[in-house]
Amino acid sequence: MERLTEGTVVDGRYRVRSLIGSGGMADVWLADDLHLPRRVALKVLHDHFARDPEFIQRFRREAESAAALQQVNIVSIYDRGQVDHTYYIAMAYLDGRTLRELINYGLTPTESVAIVRQILEAAGFAHRHGVIHRDLKPMNVIVDSTGLATVTDFGIARAGLSEITEAGSILGTVHYLSPEQAEGLDVVPESDIYSVGVILYECLTGRVPFEGETAVAVALKQLSEQPPAPSDWNPDVSPALDAVVMTAIRREPYDRFPDAESFIAALDAAEASPDQVVAEPTRRWPWIAAAVVAVLIGLILWGSLRDNTVEVPSVVGSDLDGAISLLSGEGFSVGEVERVQRQVPVNQVVNQDPVGRADRDCRLFGWFCSDPDVNLTVSGGPGQVQVPDVIGQPRDEAEQAMEEAGLGVTVEQRDSSDVPVDAVIETDPPAGESVRRGSEVTLIVSSGPGQVAVPPVVGQTRNAAEQQLSALGLESSFTEETSDRPEGEVISQSPDAGTKVDAGSTVELVVSKGPEPVATVDVPNVVGLTRSDAIAQITGLGLSPSVEERTTDIEPQDGRVIDQNPGGGSSVNRGTRVVLVVGVFEASGGVESSGDGDPP
Repeated sequence: MERLTEGTVVDGRYRVRSLIGSGGMADVWLADDLHLPRRVALKVLHDHFARDPEFIQRFRREAESAAALQQVNIVSIYDRGQVDHTYYIAMAYLDGRTLRELINYGLTPTESVAIVRQILEAAGFAHRHGVIHRDLKPMNVIVDSTGLATVTDFGIARAGLSEITEAGSILGTVHYLSPEQAEGLDVVPESDIYSVGVILYECLTGRVPFEGETAVAVALKQLSEQPPAPSDWNPDVSPALDAVVMTAIRREPYDRFPDAESFIAALDAAEASPDQVVAEPTRRWPWIAAAVVAVLIGLILWGSLRDNTVEVPSVVGSDLDGAISLLSGEGFSVGEVERVQRQVPVNQVVNQDPVGRADRDCRLFGWFCSDPDVNLTVSGGPGQVQVPDVIGQPRDEAEQAMEEAGLGVTVEQRDSSDVPVDAVIETDPPAGESVRRGSEVTLIVSSGPGQVAVPPVVGQTRNAAEQQLSALGLESSFTEETSDRPEGEVISQSPDAGTKVDAGSTVELVVSKGPEPVATVDVPNVVGLTRSDAIAQITGLGLSPSVEERTTDIEPQDGRVIDQNPGGGSSVNRGTRVVLVVGVFEASGGVESSGDGDPP
């Protein structure tokens, strides 16, 4: 796939704005949702992953699992789909900083615990719904300005047993992977507990528990060394918090906190009583030695006479994760795991040894006993088949061909003007691809020439609107109108956005040609005219008259304009206000003579 660029519309819905992150599996782009008023983060798989049908099938299934995790500390998954020859997930865009950035700035123990408690809330919720994250690390945690922490990348988590390790690869950053992941073993919820413990260690100290020049060197240290306590690097870390961190990052899963809730409870207790830790055993006085010997003799006799067998839980029929958790919870360790081909789901336990009551391994007259390791036989799935070539066949014939090949079928409709209605356009995975027997193949079936939803283009430039419509197979026509909007901007469209129309239909767009130019006029001289004549003349020229009255002792000026502003001959914009001063006659004291000595 060619690299996305700003303005690219993905899947007819998401307009790309900018690249905001890149990793080993995918690039992450900021985009606008053209259907809903929101921004999203588009995670687009790299091409080489998109060429692996088994990986794509897992990617799509895991996106659905992640979308079901609705919790405040887990990023919301909105959508998934295909772009060119690869796939994407659309998720909520988180405005904040990564925990990696905050660690680099420096965090107090209180701030560290507050953030990690939220990560554990997210992990615990996912575990209760059968999803293990597998890749918890500071880059996968976003903290906003209010302190809300959100965990991302549940898209590479897994509902049930991972198939990734079966292929010999480990996803994630080695510093945060549990020892069992580094050894290529199956992950359990306690694997996420380890990763969160490493994150808390780094929040408190600014460094990870184990450093090495290579991933192998780090893994070897995990398996053979004990890291320094956080307080060795940061004296502000309390003894109780030290103990919580060191419990979370113990090598064996069963030695860690059994779940996120227990981890949170330990953090709460450490904050409430920072100096309270479990005391080391005290010395015993010599005078009790004889009593100890007597007790030991009694224990030896008791051990040699007691029943040293144990009931091994039956895990046949369980998935491997569940079997390991059940056995671990009862104190048993899993020995060898053998994979065989069976017509049952992948990773289902089909046999175990021992089963029922079994002898315990006992020493010193039965005093020290350990439960036997339980060896498991696990289904590797029903084997591989090739996807039949059913392109162009009617839907019912194609479904029958898939069922005869031992494959499940799902059907998706797609508009097509080239393929007859109800005939197969393509399959996913494609024909000839090897897949597990029993897995599902999606038949993309023609629904005939389809309709297109008219996109919203009001507010765009003419060129941008034309390109978007063309990309959806729509034509466009343009007319221009005077408007206060910028020249070249689309100010209306017909049909309206969201209307379904046939492919090839024309969308009529009205484009702004900018505001109408302002006209100017010359102000006439209306001094001496009557009020009504002056107003009529001013109004007739598109000007706005405003009248003010002024007393005058000159009787001929009564009711006539005696002054104006602007004056006659001035050039002004049409609509300008012109003040007209109208005289109001008032006699100036006494009675005027009529000229012949008689009163007027």
